[in-house]
Amino acid sequence: MRAKFILYFCFSSLAVFSQYNSEFLNFEKTGRSISINAEYELGSNGIYNSLLNKFIYGGYIDKKTKDASNNSMKNMNVMGANMNYDISTFFGRNSKYSYLIGFKDQRIFNSSFTKDFYQLVFYGNQPYKDETKNLSGSSINSLRFQELKLGFIWHKIDTTAKVGVSISILKGQQLFYIRAKEGSSLYTNSDGTELVFNSNFNMALSDTNDRKNPFAYTGVGASADIFFETPYKSKIGKESILTVNANNIGFLHWFDNSVQYSSDSTFKFDGYHINNLLDLKDSTLAAINRDSIIRNTTNAHKESFNINIPTNLLIINRIRFTDKFVLGFGFRYLFNSNFKPYFFTEAEYSFNSKITGSLHVGYGGYSKLNCGLAFSYVSKSWFFKLGSNSLQGYISPTNTYGQGAFISIAKKFKR
Repeated sequence: MRAKFILYFCFSSLAVFSQYNSEFLNFEKTGRSISINAEYELGSNGIYNSLLNKFIYGGYIDKKTKDASNNSMKNMNVMGANMNYDISTFFGRNSKYSYLIGFKDQRIFNSSFTKDFYQLVFYGNQPYKDETKNLSGSSINSLRFQELKLGFIWHKIDTTAKVGVSISILKGQQLFYIRAKEGSSLYTNSDGTELVFNSNFNMALSDTNDRKNPFAYTGVGASADIFFETPYKSKIGKESILTVNANNIGFLHWFDNSVQYSSDSTFKFDGYHINNLLDLKDSTLAAINRDSIIRNTTNAHKESFNINIPTNLLIINRIRFTDKFVLGFGFRYLFNSNFKPYFFTEAEYSFNSKITGSLHVGYGGYSKLNCGLAFSYVSKSWFFKLGSNSLQGYISPTNTYGQGAFISIAKKFKR
């Protein structure tokens, strides 16, 4: 009944480091190499960074912090996080194409929630007596899996264009999914002695016995990545380059021990004086057998099932104006998610032959306005890249949405 523990459960599996989640994007700078990459992004269009940081780093959530998000959010809001890290290598002897082998761990979280849901989570039901709080459309989806990737990149098509393709075998580790459908609500009467819960939801869990095991094998699947890049002549600038990348095109099959719940009923609780759902006493809970409630009020059953993983689509058009300055415009979207269309621009400036800086400005996605910086270093033997597309979350967390960071380190192979 304490919904904040659901949020804590999901965030506790998210450590802090995609922006675009693709091995192919850095190939132009790394070439044949072995690399380590880590990427992290977290955002919401209704919850400020100051509150999100409490879930990541811990700490007391005061009323001022809760009120700030409550006063600014819409009736329906989204929140999401993606974190992945990988080790991968491009290798080969043919001058026209290279092979790819990689291992990656991915953690994906996304949620939709009504303002009423947020208020029940952070304030309880005590301030909303004699009111019906709408939960319809609220959802939580938390997913973790690992992948073994095999692929290649054809990097000298007509001497300039590049095409990359990879396929991955996926090992499912953890799934938690719940969605409140139309009509879900909670009513508290005026003196707190009666609760009416209109329950209309679906929920799924991967094998609960192995949820905390980092080597858990509770599902299997497959995915594919597609990459295309080509220069073309344009009336603007010296050269234009179009990049299209789609990755995580695939599915996961969860095994028979996975559990699904569903409910479409109205439950009425009375006979207990409950001032606040967030302040239940042990004596109250002792009279309620939680397991029997779940068993008797939901259609719980074990079975295997499939889910589509969120697919990432990225389109970037870069225009080179001088040898030092490149301006890009892009679009990003995550399918099978509540990610909003994301539009952005990136300006790159080469300080010298080895060091490049870039400025990122975008709007949409899980958050709203994003601003970031990145720097890269390229030599004959090494490639380094460090940055963030959402620096505002670290500079001014009390009145901004979204945060993230990424890092890549590659050791180039001798030609």
